[in-house]
Amino acid sequence: MDFKELLRMAQRRWLTIVVFFLLGLLGGGALTYFQTPQYESKARVFIAAQNSTDANDSPIIASYFASQRVESYAQLATSRELMQRVIARLNLKETPAQLADQIEAKVSELTVIIEIKVHNPDAAQAQAIAKAESEVFTDYIAELETSPVKATIVDPASYSSNQVSPKPVLNLVIAGVLGLLIGLGMALLRDLLDNTVSSAADVENTIDAPVLSSVAYDSDVPKHPLLTEVGSHSTRVEAFRLLRTNLQFLDLDTRPRAIVITSAVPSEGKTSTATNLAIALAQTGLRVLLVDGDLRRPKVASVLGLERSVGLTTVLVGRSELQDSIQKHTDSGIYFLASGPIPPNPTEVLQSRAAQELFDRVSQMFDMVIIDGPPLLPVSDAAIMARDVDGAILVVRHGKTSKEQLKQAALRLAQVDANLLGVMVNMTPKRGGKGSGYGYGYGYAYGYGPDKPKS
Repeated sequence: MDFKELLRMAQRRWLTIVVFFLLGLLGGGALTYFQTPQYESKARVFIAAQNSTDANDSPIIASYFASQRVESYAQLATSRELMQRVIARLNLKETPAQLADQIEAKVSELTVIIEIKVHNPDAAQAQAIAKAESEVFTDYIAELETSPVKATIVDPASYSSNQVSPKPVLNLVIAGVLGLLIGLGMALLRDLLDNTVSSAADVENTIDAPVLSSVAYDSDVPKHPLLTEVGSHSTRVEAFRLLRTNLQFLDLDTRPRAIVITSAVPSEGKTSTATNLAIALAQTGLRVLLVDGDLRRPKVASVLGLERSVGLTTVLVGRSELQDSIQKHTDSGIYFLASGPIPPNPTEVLQSRAAQELFDRVSQMFDMVIIDGPPLLPVSDAAIMARDVDGAILVVRHGKTSKEQLKQAALRLAQVDANLLGVMVNMTPKRGGKGSGYGYGYGYAYGYGPDKPKS
């Protein structure tokens, strides 16, 4: 994998990573916003050995006894009995379990000090609960113990107006980092699982055919589908000029005169490629005939605004003469043979001797014949036509056509000994440009049927 390929993959990943980072920040912000603020109050209770009148109770024994019991005292701090006493003293509405959830009591490491923490949405209430808890707690220990142990409040309940949670900055940092990690993981997973054509290398590694040009997604296409409707220096026009140039240099000795434009599956942009390639060729002064050879879902007539009822099928069955059936598109100067009425058996019509003779005839009448054929994988019509002319150009759609579909489409052509001249990549991202590896990454995209950019 070269540097350009790595750069292309990085460009595909960054958007996913940024999206998840922003989602992480949004989630962290929402979590912070909807969390109830909590305030904290602390109190500390010292467990000490008190003097005993019993000569057998030495200070050392009493201290050891206190240190051994301190963990048990900490657990008693949230017992049901103590919670009920605190509730009664403060006239609280909470249940013992609810109150216990607000209180934490633990032994400070290597000491006999029990630290009591209370969290509550109200700072004053947190202090009141901590005060009552520490007082009730010391009284309770005195009631339980007959041994030389005494609990004393050494730090009374504190008061702080600063909330301890939520912590907006910390929440946003954690959420942002998690978003970045998830985004990076999703981007890597997407690359691993993505089996679509997304670079020239993908095409060349899948089939033995060159990439002739690429056309970027353009939201203006539905309103202005033809090259004659945009400026002569637009990137859309330049993309088809590149396709025209590469097509003319495919074979210097035997320049192709009749070509089928097809795709693997529908909605990849073959009709627009056929139409605008014909226009680009006509702009060099060539006499170009555009044939709508899709006898299942003909689209070219509607794109050009011409009549579809008379055309290829009426000529083949003898209902009209070829010369009378050819129309001229005034704005572009191309000649057009529509599909005619849709027959019940398109495949049989196209593989007939009459169809072969018709393609031979128009190849002699015009400098270049461009045939818009149906997709290769659903039906065999395009492969049949490509066999009878000089070859086919396969249109694939960036990020939609899978490598397996591309491979199978090329195989369909090879099975009938049709010549695959090259590949036109449609709907490439504009940001790809030269870095995308297609050579020229801008232009026009208009699909077989309704097309929308892939999100």
